[in-house]
Amino acid sequence: MNIENKILNNKIKKIHFTGIGGIGMSGLARLLKFEGYEISGSDMNSSSLTDKLQLEGVKFYNKHSRENIKNIDLLVYTPAVSADNPELLIAKEKGITIVKRSDLLGEISNLRKSICIAGTHGKTTTSAMTGLVLESGELSPTIIVGGELSTFNGSNIKIGNGDYFVLEADEFDRTFLKLHPYSAVITNLELEHLDTYKDLKDIKKTFVQFANSISNNGSVYICTDEPNVKDIKVQITKNVVTYGTGENADILAKNISHQKFKTFFDVVYKNEFVGNIELSIPGLHNIKNSLAAIGVGLDLGIDFENIKQTLKLFTGVNRRFEVKYNNKVTIIDDYAHHPTEIIATLKGIKDGFNRRVIAIFQPHLYSRTRDFYQEFAAAFLLADVFICMEIYPAREKPIEGVTGEMIANYAVALGHKNTIYESDKNKIPEIVRRICKDDDIIFTMGAGDINQIINPIISLLKNA
Repeated sequence: MNIENKILNNKIKKIHFTGIGGIGMSGLARLLKFEGYEISGSDMNSSSLTDKLQLEGVKFYNKHSRENIKNIDLLVYTPAVSADNPELLIAKEKGITIVKRSDLLGEISNLRKSICIAGTHGKTTTSAMTGLVLESGELSPTIIVGGELSTFNGSNIKIGNGDYFVLEADEFDRTFLKLHPYSAVITNLELEHLDTYKDLKDIKKTFVQFANSISNNGSVYICTDEPNVKDIKVQITKNVVTYGTGENADILAKNISHQKFKTFFDVVYKNEFVGNIELSIPGLHNIKNSLAAIGVGLDLGIDFENIKQTLKLFTGVNRRFEVKYNNKVTIIDDYAHHPTEIIATLKGIKDGFNRRVIAIFQPHLYSRTRDFYQEFAAAFLLADVFICMEIYPAREKPIEGVTGEMIANYAVALGHKNTIYESDKNKIPEIVRRICKDDDIIFTMGAGDINQIINPIISLLKNA
């Protein structure tokens, strides 16, 4: 990529990532490792992701410590890292350059034609689809996504030597305003990250600012099925391309049908039928995600048959509707951690199957649970059995009175007939073994460590 700019000047050789275990930080670390920088990093705990980084030659420390900051030229951190972090403090004492991940990513995004995928939900899947579509057109993009793909040999990054860079544009902490997009996608827009934004009006204003930051030669692809995205269309001053299932969309999905894990639809591009698509992942939300990738690909001159074949072979991102076990019962792991995502995921399975669904949910963040516990409860009315776990805190400290039980209790109040709350994660596998029946579909849902209960569930079911 020949990275050389204000932050990554020719004096920078060794870079340390404080919080390298995050999916976004790890992707950036991998990119810079490929570019020849010596990379180290730390996090509070090791994980399969940090294990992979070590195998790739990254020095990893499983705690934050002053002792980790030796002979480095640059320290990169995220907003999740507190101001009193010992590594930040010692780096300041030593006069080491310190930058936010968003600033570094922003600089890198300016070195190629960056296609930045934004939205409250669907960024990772849409980024992966778009990147692979560009690859099918032999454009050799560099791709960084917020999840690991089997297509990328289990990585969250793929290095290309072409002119394009496909990456997620995260709205948290207004990070995406640091990017320099050539073109952009806005998948949807909802009330979220209330620790960053005042209200929905503030979120809309920031997304408009992001959309208007693209190149004059690029386009903003927006899903006009989404009311809040449709609302900001008139405020976008750059070229806008619409997509969705509504009749006026520039890129339109018609004649939609669902069959188990597969979805089928026809594509109309600027009022002309261009062909049909078969997706190997279900749900209306994934149709919309694919339409964004189709639009970007067609506008870059990629042959529709290449796009069609790429999307047919796409089986998703790890932890995004990932089938982990399929025998007498089916176990699916999904990263959904917002009410709208949960509804889309559960509706996707209901459209393709007539089977009982057991949904196991681990709420993510105390603040999100406090702000949306009623909406979460309503979303799980789509599940036949709802098991709610305790909150995964991530970067947050507990908020008094806020627990996962709030969601379970409200689901019961809404009339859910089969709701279970269990605060001890280790007891969930036995609960599942006891209540599940042949032909059930079991969902594990959440952005925390809920996926750790999957293998114990499988083991118990095999021995039942």
